[in-house]
Amino acid sequence: MRAVITRVLSASVTIDGIKTSEIDKGFLVLLGVRTTDTQEQAKKIADKICGLRVFEDENGKMNISPKDSGAKLLIVSQFTLYADCSSRRPGFTDAARPEISKPLYEMVVSECRGRGFEVQTGEFGADMKVESINDGPVTIVLDI
Repeated sequence: MRAVITRVLSASVTIDGIKTSEIDKGFLVLLGVRTTDTQEQAKKIADKICGLRVFEDENGKMNISPKDSGAKLLIVSQFTLYADCSSRRPGFTDAARPEISKPLYEMVVSECRGRGFEVQTGEFGADMKVESINDGPVTIVLDI
């Protein structure tokens, strides 16, 4: 499982011209599921996302967790995170099919909500326009 996490001042998803989800301060999480990923990996990546201490404390050090900073999460599925770019046309054989990836994506969302976070989502499989105002910028890639 792979997550690209960007600390944002705000982020939103628009589908067919309608803004369907939006957060202010928090994390925009682009989440990719690989063919071999499991429920255990979904739980582990949710734990990492929810515990990633990249918000600044009073001394300007990245030391505050998302929970302690009042951060919200916007989690968007993105199969292209597993693109094989060895040729000019990317291949996606490592990306899980929807029957595997959708339940694992939903599990990550559920796990984060279970930890007390306000979580907004994209729409699985939809053509989405994702906007964000990055903070820092701080972007972390997690591979589980």
